[in-house]
Amino acid sequence: QMMYSAANFGYRNQHFETALHEQIETIPQVSSEYLTREKVLLSQWIAGSMKDRWGEEGRVHFNVGGAQAIDDSLKLVAVNKGHRRVFAFEGGYHGRTIGASALTSSYRYRRGYGEFGSRAQFVPFPYCFRCPYGKQRETCELYCVKQVERLFESEYQAVLDTRSGETELAAFYVEPVQGTGGYIVPPEGYFPALKEVLDRYGVLLVVDEIQMGLFRTGKLWAIEHFGVSPDIIVFGKSLTNGLNPLSGLWAKEDLISPEKFPPGSTHSTYSNNPLGMRLGCATFEWLDQVDYERSVPEMGAYLLEGLRDLQSRHPEIGDVNALGLAGRIEMCHSDGKTPDGAITRRLHRMALDTSVKTDAGPLRLVLDIGGHFKNVFTLAPDLNIDALDIDRFLLIFEDLLRSAKTQ
Repeated sequence: QMMYSAANFGYRNQHFETALHEQIETIPQVSSEYLTREKVLLSQWIAGSMKDRWGEEGRVHFNVGGAQAIDDSLKLVAVNKGHRRVFAFEGGYHGRTIGASALTSSYRYRRGYGEFGSRAQFVPFPYCFRCPYGKQRETCELYCVKQVERLFESEYQAVLDTRSGETELAAFYVEPVQGTGGYIVPPEGYFPALKEVLDRYGVLLVVDEIQMGLFRTGKLWAIEHFGVSPDIIVFGKSLTNGLNPLSGLWAKEDLISPEKFPPGSTHSTYSNNPLGMRLGCATFEWLDQVDYERSVPEMGAYLLEGLRDLQSRHPEIGDVNALGLAGRIEMCHSDGKTPDGAITRRLHRMALDTSVKTDAGPLRLVLDIGGHFKNVFTLAPDLNIDALDIDRFLLIFEDLLRSAKTQ
C-alpha cells in the first residue's frame, strides 16, 4: 500500500528528493499567477501524452488535491453544457469537497452537509463478481450498458427531452478501474459500448485517473486499456510521488480554450507552486528512464498468478484480480461468495501487529481495505517491486490468513 497510490515510485526515491531540494534552493514558492519554466514543461509533458495517445489537442489546469481538480472539472462541464448534472458509478470515489462528494456514491461522506441539489445520478459499476443484475459475464451481452442506454429511450426515464434531443445529464464521471470501490476491473468491451451511448447523446466522458494514472495499471493512463478517447482527464496523487499536493485536469481544446474557460475561472493560491511543478517534471523525467509499460504488466501477472494460487487453497478468498499492479483480494465466508468484513478487519489488524518470519527477517504488512462491502484488500505496491518481494507478501498474507481463520 503506497499511500493510496500516491507514491507509485517508492518512498525515499532519491531522484525525487534531489529534485525537491534543488527547487527549494532555487525558488521554493511564488504566487500562482506567475509563470515558471517548470509549469510550462509539465503542461507540455501532460498535453503531449494525450496528443500521442488520442491525437487530441488540449490544455492543462492545475490545482492542489484530487477533489479540487474534480471540482474544477465540474466547472468545466458546466460552462460547456450549461449545467453540471452528471452520471457516476455506484462504488465510485471522487473526493470529499462539497462538489466531489456529490459524485462520490457513499452517503456517509455527504451525511450532515445538507441538501445536494446537483448530486450525481448513480448507476451500477460492471462488478462482474457480484453482478447487480444477477447476470453471468459469458452470456450477459453487456446488459449493464443496455441499462444506461434505456435511460435515453423516452422522456419518462427522466434524462432526455426526446423532442429537442437535449439531455439533463452533461457528463459521466468514471474511474477506469474502481479504486476505493475495490480495484474492480471492468469487462472487455464495456467502455467502448458505454462511450458509443454517451457520444450519441452528447454526454462528456470525464475520466478520474487520480488513483490509477501514472502506470499503476501498466499504462500511463489507465483508460488506455479500454479503447476509448476521454473528453476530460483528472489526475493527481503520484504526479509528485507523494511529496507535494498537486493535481490537475486535461481537457480537449474546444472545452477548455480561453474563450470557454478564461483565466480566473478557477483558482488556488498553491495550484502552480514551484515545488509541485518541479516534482511533476521529475515524474516525467523518471518515466523516461524506467520501462514501466513492460515491468508493471510482468510483475502484475506474477502477482495475479500468486493470488490465484492462494485462492485455490483458501475458499475464503472469493475473488482475485490485477490490472498491472492494481490488485484485489476479496474476502468472503467459506462459501466463497458472501462478503466477510469481519475476517478482513481481523487480517488488517494482524498484518500491522504480527511479524512473520521471512528470508529477509521478520516483516509486517501495511494493507488497505476497500470494496463495496469493505471486504477487499486493495493492493497498490511500489511499481518497482520485484518477484522476491511479491513472494514475501504472499507468504506473509497466507500465514496471517491461516491464523485469522482459526480465531
